[in-house]
Amino acid sequence: MNSLTKDAQKAAKRVGLRSDKIVINGGKPLVGRIELRGAKNLATKAMVAALLADTPSVLKDVPDISDVVIVTGMLEAYGVSVSNDGNGTLRLDPSNVLKAHFAEIDALAGSSRIPILFCGPLLHRLGEALIPDLGGCRIGDRPIDFHMDALRAFGAIVDKSYEGIRLTAPNGLKGAAIELPYPSVGATEQVLLTAVLAKGVTELKNAAIEPEIMDLIAILQKMGAIISVEPNRVIFIEGVEKLHGYEHRALFDRNEAASWASAALATEGDIFVGGAKQQELMTFLNIFRKAGGAFDIHEDGIRFYHPGTPLKPVVVETDVHPGFMTDWQQPLIVALTKAEGRSVVHETVYENRFGFTDALITMGADIVVYKDGLESISRRVPRRPLEQAAVITGPTKLHGAEIEIPDLRGGFSHLIAALTAEGQSTVTNVGIISRGYEHFIDKLTLLGADFEYEG
Repeated sequence: MNSLTKDAQKAAKRVGLRSDKIVINGGKPLVGRIELRGAKNLATKAMVAALLADTPSVLKDVPDISDVVIVTGMLEAYGVSVSNDGNGTLRLDPSNVLKAHFAEIDALAGSSRIPILFCGPLLHRLGEALIPDLGGCRIGDRPIDFHMDALRAFGAIVDKSYEGIRLTAPNGLKGAAIELPYPSVGATEQVLLTAVLAKGVTELKNAAIEPEIMDLIAILQKMGAIISVEPNRVIFIEGVEKLHGYEHRALFDRNEAASWASAALATEGDIFVGGAKQQELMTFLNIFRKAGGAFDIHEDGIRFYHPGTPLKPVVVETDVHPGFMTDWQQPLIVALTKAEGRSVVHETVYENRFGFTDALITMGADIVVYKDGLESISRRVPRRPLEQAAVITGPTKLHGAEIEIPDLRGGFSHLIAALTAEGQSTVTNVGIISRGYEHFIDKLTLLGADFEYEG
């Protein structure tokens, strides 16, 4: 059994899924309504933020996903009491924070990259932080250099060992002037979670400004932090002496919303995504409409549907917010195999994010990946090192196949492909999908998908 399969099985087990395989009979439109809860990329970070407080916090709309289970276990290992009411509301009490051991944290973290965000809060609370070897989706090099450089700027001492990384702050943490080489979401979160209790003022340049970052800033402000977001990706944080708990409802998961939208388009279906909001999806909605998809904005969600007319080719350039998210291109590519003409997707964020297309090609898609990217006079996003491009020529009919899921977003894209394809597909490693998609098996049932799953 390879490490990817082991990770998938562990992820499935965390959320109560007994099988890591699903058999799908494709060719049937997905029709119905599903509901979103909070964003994976906000909820887990908000849970870590609770470590900074001296009183309990309450986080609502937390999704029942594997990554939340991982963070819960890690918080509990550090003495945080975490209670779940069963309806997506967590109460996190950090009043008894204590030190944990490398082996315990390593075992709990699994393939998650969340542990690195514990650094700042733990340095403030305990004067020490332990970080095991980091995992995560296999979509390219995701160095932790940005994180370590930022923590060193605050005054942390970083020691590497065979177990992982140990950080200490014998003189405490002090505000710093930090400029990120790239507007990394994770590094921006690291700076925010560290700077709020550091002595003095922190100036962060070239910060990420994704909606999930803004929601985390809102949480920190509720806790007593002083944070101002300036023009041109500059954020100022004035350190305070202490923070208290928060009560917050997590931002909806815009990645999941875009994934179900792409599923509606690819299967010629009609899906109402409850809880989705227009503002955070504007860039996606523009491309969705250009590709021939239709949507209706409602107060309680967005209806995504195939209007019955041929889909159109599009050119997409992924970018940091407010650009087109890298997480959106993978499910959309499945729908673009049905477009009449040649679509181009320029991936500028991760260098290996097109690995999932191998399975689509096996299923009959006409996709060519250019590992050095493609030049174009119409490019809006500057070329970046290691970027790639995919050219999708359609329309093509997909046929059933045996598929092994490689990563989270690629995995959901494979599900969409199997649902779109003619014939039967067997998809394995589906546990990986549970890292970021809540109750996706139940949602497939609600939408009328034809599948067999022993879960």
